[in-house]
Amino acid sequence: MTKQLDPNKRPVIVISLLTAACLLGDSMLYVVLPIHWQEVGLASLWEVGILLSANRLVRLPLNPLVGWLYGRMSSRSGVLFAALLATGTTLSYGFAQGFLFWLVLRCIWGLSWAFLRLGAYFTILEVATATNRGHYMGLYNGLYRLGSLGGMLIGGFLADRYGIGTAATLFGALTFLAIPFAVHFIPSAKNHVQTESETASDSVLSLINRNIFWTLSTGLVLAMIYQGVLTSTLSYLIQVHNSSTILLFGVSIGAASLAGTVQALRWGWEPWLAPWFGKLSDGKYGRRTMLIATLVVAALAFALIPLPIPLELWLVLILIILLTATILTTVIDAIACDVACCFSQKTFMTAYSFSIDVGAALGPMLGYALNDLWGPYAIYWGITLMLILLAAKWLIWPVTIIQNHKDLA
Repeated sequence: MTKQLDPNKRPVIVISLLTAACLLGDSMLYVVLPIHWQEVGLASLWEVGILLSANRLVRLPLNPLVGWLYGRMSSRSGVLFAALLATGTTLSYGFAQGFLFWLVLRCIWGLSWAFLRLGAYFTILEVATATNRGHYMGLYNGLYRLGSLGGMLIGGFLADRYGIGTAATLFGALTFLAIPFAVHFIPSAKNHVQTESETASDSVLSLINRNIFWTLSTGLVLAMIYQGVLTSTLSYLIQVHNSSTILLFGVSIGAASLAGTVQALRWGWEPWLAPWFGKLSDGKYGRRTMLIATLVVAALAFALIPLPIPLELWLVLILIILLTATILTTVIDAIACDVACCFSQKTFMTAYSFSIDVGAALGPMLGYALNDLWGPYAIYWGITLMLILLAAKWLIWPVTIIQNHKDLA
């Protein structure tokens, strides 16, 4: 007999793949706009930089609004609205001309992503229990990254060969075709603003408040390091450590191409490794043990980055760092879901999403500011110190998760 898919897992898989489809057009722009910017009516590369960051910046004020709206609508409604916005913006990439038109599209995509991410969090909270939240968060994080992988690899090829219009039309159509699956599988019940745990005593609420602070802080710092600093400076780091053109195993490759290939490896392994690490965090060792151990490994890897070691070993360090990104993102997201079940799910997950966006926005600015002040490796020494302090904090003062009694059944 074939093993049937857990019915609670279906909504997670569907919203993950829908998010991946919505990400196709956005991810394509990161490799297409820096090359084809003149074709879409842009005047300079600095406009490309603004457009690629505008969607993230606009989410900072939009996250509270989207969280408030989710308190009055179902996850399904929010996700469908986001998918329609993503379809419209992706199709518009094919004929948009001029900076202002593109800026409006990128801001609309930022709104779409805010709805998508919070909708995914609320869906997972609705169908998951304390025994599988890590697995479900890992499944979501792993599967939606397929959109980044496909958007960059396939989108870049299509844009170079057939033009941006063809790539945008194909990706927009794929996004639209994914919408019916969301209608069928994503829960339609409204999100609850309060949970049973919110009626606990004052002493319990003070403990939860500590949980909230450290979970949000850890999420912010990890997003700043991995989504902000590492993603934005990896190609520059490779160039500084080696050169613009690198000889790897007898093959000449550019720093930007090598950085893109290394990032693609991460997006390729995440659909398999992220759910596995998430499931591991649900087991006997728990999320805290995994978090502390991975923080220590990441700190050691970042500390070795500035050293003059052979290129092949240095790239292994980069892959180890990217692997720690997969583990840490999955574990802290699962911890956030644990804490949300002790508090207002809507309020906490909105705050968590906001913290992630703040960290990701601060990362590039901090990375290049420290580079100008103290050199290219200063930020990596700083990252090492931050990771060590985080590991010490979680070791000495652990966050205590108060689980909803339903999860213990």
